[in-house]
Amino acid sequence: MFRLIPFDTNYDVLRWRKPALIVAFAIMVAAFVVMPLKGFNFALDFTGGTVAELQFEQAPDLEDVRARLEAGGYSNPVVQTFGSATDIIVRLQPENAAAGEAAVAEAASATGGAIADLLGEPGNAVTVVRSDFVGPQVGKELATNGVLALFFVVVGFLVYITFRFEWKFAVAAIITTLHDIVLVLGWFALTQHEFDLIVLAGVLSVMGYSINDTIVVFDRVRENFRSLHKVDSREVLNRSVNQTLSRTIITSVVAFITVLALYIYGGSSLEGMAEAQMIGIVVGTLSSIFVACPLLLWLNVTKQDLLPKAKDLAELERRP
Repeated sequence: MFRLIPFDTNYDVLRWRKPALIVAFAIMVAAFVVMPLKGFNFALDFTGGTVAELQFEQAPDLEDVRARLEAGGYSNPVVQTFGSATDIIVRLQPENAAAGEAAVAEAASATGGAIADLLGEPGNAVTVVRSDFVGPQVGKELATNGVLALFFVVVGFLVYITFRFEWKFAVAAIITTLHDIVLVLGWFALTQHEFDLIVLAGVLSVMGYSINDTIVVFDRVRENFRSLHKVDSREVLNRSVNQTLSRTIITSVVAFITVLALYIYGGSSLEGMAEAQMIGIVVGTLSSIFVACPLLLWLNVTKQDLLPKAKDLAELERRP
């Protein structure tokens, strides 16, 4: 019977632990350098700007709408369907911000009419449903909330893993997860692909995927430490990675194909999230194999770390 990944693999994964950790650390540092140097191409969600909701008599071609807006002098417009195929939302980057928020907001109300005149054509009239200005303060608050969301997710994972395993496992899991997130963020900074709230949601989902893969491996590590006798830590970690390798690879392949379909057929509004998830799946899979367990070995995890502490033993002795 054909198997994509055999169940009885015996790869010496930890043999490559030093080059794997060096490469992971180097890429992580590079991502940290790229982010402040190039910055992010923040979308309207974070920068503020004009939002115009338009209704067409007939469903328009979004690429044609985008091209006509750029030809009309509106740089980097974001065009998305909204509800039905005849309703679209146009998001424009702020212009003349130095004029003051009140003046820009007043100009934004007139922008909707100008866009409607630009896009309207015989047989397919355009009606402006609304045209609003999103102030930069709102974008700043969203950015702050996004950072806070990432922070609380990391803290929550740290607390959960500490209670579930032991502090060395928690440290290794958080470093592995942060490594994956930093690489995804570094990719968006390097490529200057647009970063909006939907991409942020994709980044948060990457954290969940990464920590899940790591916990599966760590669960097997804990089981093997308790069941295997007279086996050193390196061998226990190697066996654990090999025993979960088939599950890790197959799950990642299925997840990647699913997100790839979302990237191809989900439209421009979901491309950023799908891109973040695809990169996160690839990086998360590699880090759960080549980074998580080497970090445990570097932290000198042993069987004694998983044994009940003295106070726990005393509690067990008092039980009937």
